[in-house]
Amino acid sequence: DGMQTQIDSRNPNVVFTGYQFGNYYRINIATGDQKYITPQVELGERPLRWNWQTPILISKHQGDIIYMGANKLYRSMNKGDTWKAISNDLTLGGIKGDVPYGTITCIDESSLRFGLLYTGSDDGLIHVSKDGGNTWKKISDGLPQKYWVSRVAASSHVEGRVYVSLNGYRFDNFSAFIFVSNDYGNTWQPIGKDLPAEPVNVIKEDPANENIIYAGTDHGLYVSLNGGKTFMQWKNEMPAVPIHDLAIHPRDKKILIGTHGRSAFIGDVSLIQQLYDTLINKPFYVF
Repeated sequence: DGMQTQIDSRNPNVVFTGYQFGNYYRINIATGDQKYITPQVELGERPLRWNWQTPILISKHQGDIIYMGANKLYRSMNKGDTWKAISNDLTLGGIKGDVPYGTITCIDESSLRFGLLYTGSDDGLIHVSKDGGNTWKKISDGLPQKYWVSRVAASSHVEGRVYVSLNGYRFDNFSAFIFVSNDYGNTWQPIGKDLPAEPVNVIKEDPANENIIYAGTDHGLYVSLNGGKTFMQWKNEMPAVPIHDLAIHPRDKKILIGTHGRSAFIGDVSLIQQLYDTLINKPFYVF
């Protein structure tokens, strides 16, 4: 099963990966050393709720700092050796069932400001902390309620900008829900209104151009050149398959596309960036 993973940018042999419900390890693939790093509750505390696909994130500012989400957000300052809860419950609370519910599904930290953190949950809550987890504010009241938060993505261009995608298929709602805020989530505007009725799994901003937005749905990959006002499908050699994750390499200008069922693909975003320049600045251009 595909779980969320993180790789230490200072040493690519150090990988953080695991299996269902928060069981995670720090593994050195060069030496074979591994350590179980899952946060544990204190004596007397209620058990944690971990999503099937637990979110984990290495800080963009300091590689020893790791975040993991249960129903609370945990932070380690030493690569997972020890942990501290930096929030209370950031969900609506658990519901009895076959798998945990009321769990954090996604975490992001602004690349422009250390300690500017966002979380999303499987029951529709989104929170922001501007002070490294000391205080939290719920910012999802203006959005459709109780839908699975599939992604929360802090902008790398504007500090207060954040993107959110919601996935409603568990409620038989297959609409494409994408929203953007330019004031840390105080207010939201819908984008991607021309997307087909396909649940959205991931939303990413181009690292070089704030106007270019990429979206992965349950049926394909889409690109916007105008900040999400309109999208076009990127389908040359891309199968009609769920896109579950996107990563964009800022130096090599490559997009890595992770699908559910058709492996991984690599595309060239330098051509997308040139396409934006063409539409804005040039009357004619030959690729």
